[in-house]
Amino acid sequence: MGPWVLIGESWYQTYFAGAQFINFLLGPATVALAAPLARNIRHVRATLPGVSLALIAGSIASIVGGVALVWLLGGTRTVALSMAPKGVTTPIAMAVSGQIGGIPALTAAFAIIGGIVAAIIGRRLLMHLRINDDRAHGFAAGVAGSGVAAAQVASLGSLPAAFAALGIALNGVLTALLAPLVIHFWH
Repeated sequence: MGPWVLIGESWYQTYFAGAQFINFLLGPATVALAAPLARNIRHVRATLPGVSLALIAGSIASIVGGVALVWLLGGTRTVALSMAPKGVTTPIAMAVSGQIGGIPALTAAFAIIGGIVAAIIGRRLLMHLRINDDRAHGFAAGVAGSGVAAAQVASLGSLPAAFAALGIALNGVLTALLAPLVIHFWH
C-alpha cells in the first residue's frame, strides 16, 4: 500500500497546485446552483417520490458497481474502498474514502474521471434512451457528482440546474451514509 499512497499524494499535490483556481471557483459555482434550486422548489417537491427512488438507485449502483468493478479486475480492498464513493463530488468523495479506509487521493482521481465521463456521455446516453425531461438530465448529472455535467445542464435553464444541485447535495449525503454500510457487509 505504501507506494500507492506516495503516488496518490504526489498526484493530488500536483493536481491541486494546478487546479487552485478551479477549486476557488467551486464554492461560488455551488452557491450559484443553489439559486435555481430555491426558485424551483415547487417542482422539486412535486417530483419527490421519483427523485427519491432515482437517488437511492443511483447511489447504490455507483457504490456497489465501483466496488464490483475493482473486485472483478483483481484490485485490492483498499482500491475498492477508494472507488466506492467516486460518484459524488470530489471533496465529499475524499472525506468518505478516508472514513472507510480508502486512499483519498486515489478517490479524487476516480471522482474526477467519473465526472468527466458523466459530462461527456451522460446527456447523450439519456437522449439515446429517449429520456428528454430536462429535470431528469439535471438530476442525473448531479447524482453522477459531476460539477462539469451540472454546469452543462445548467445551460439548459433554471429547472435542470435546480435538479443538478439537488442531485449533487442529496447523493453526497446518501453516499456518506451508505458507503460505510455497504463496506461493513463486504468481507
